[in-house]
Amino acid sequence: MRALIAGAVLSAVCVSYVCAQPAWRPEKQVEIILPTAPGGGNDAVARLMAKVLQEQKLVTAPILVMNKAGGNQALSVSYLAQHPGDPHYLLQATSTLFTNQIQGLSQARYGDFPALALSFIDYSAFMVPASSPFKTIQDLVARLKTDPESVAFSVVARGGTSHAVLASAAKAAGVDPKRLKIVVYKTSAEATTALMGGHIQGAVSSAAGSTPPVVAGQLRMLALAAPKRRPGALADVPTLAESGVNAPILETWRAIFGAKGITAAQVSFWEDTLARAFSHDEWKAWMAKNDVTAPPLRGAELNKYLEAQYNHTRGVLIELGLAK
Repeated sequence: MRALIAGAVLSAVCVSYVCAQPAWRPEKQVEIILPTAPGGGNDAVARLMAKVLQEQKLVTAPILVMNKAGGNQALSVSYLAQHPGDPHYLLQATSTLFTNQIQGLSQARYGDFPALALSFIDYSAFMVPASSPFKTIQDLVARLKTDPESVAFSVVARGGTSHAVLASAAKAAGVDPKRLKIVVYKTSAEATTALMGGHIQGAVSSAAGSTPPVVAGQLRMLALAAPKRRPGALADVPTLAESGVNAPILETWRAIFGAKGITAAQVSFWEDTLARAFSHDEWKAWMAKNDVTAPPLRGAELNKYLEAQYNHTRGVLIELGLAK
């Protein structure tokens, strides 16, 4: 009888005050899904994130970095979509998530998946081999005006952010972007290797990922598609606008998304945990070394940022005739 009375009292207390539930934490292996192959800049960033999460015991379950390259990010998004409601799958997405949707290359919409954290914001850089005759972006523009097909450019995805930045800059400089010679590579690392090997004459790629070979004297960075100059190692590199090319600026962001249908408690765990990881000294040191920023956006603020970036990207691709 006493047990029944005690149970009834406990139930009444729970109804009145809502019994506290234990906070959710990962219960099995966590997969960080990458849209690119091993060895590139995205891969290095994901492995650093996994390292910080594990070493700081922010996540005690095992973490696996899963490379799902293919279809310009479509394969990785499809893989995440196969695990609805499972908070143990995270996607480190790039801005190609937008361009695929805008071009009609993917049925998935970025809003299908909860945005958990903004890893960092980068910008595209225009580069040539160190031995190139092009010393400035004006030299490159002059050649393109004479013969748009005389310079082979690498991009990581046709219609992706780097391609859109290149096409926008060409159009702003008075060059027909449809006449540019484009070579598509799977990763920025492959494109950089091809550029250093002389297989292509120019590249538009991540400034952060391109900084090491620029500092080493293997590549020359002609201009940044950024609102202002970067500090540190790239301080002497002018922006496109400084160089007289007034093209729209598209940010190359990296963000972490969860699986569709995960609970509010699971979203909250990952928002808090990733925020702590991105405030760690090792992560901050990496950002400082690569001159990237990471505004602490989450929840409604992060969704607002992504919506603004999506609308801006769509506007640029519509103007270039690349949107569906």
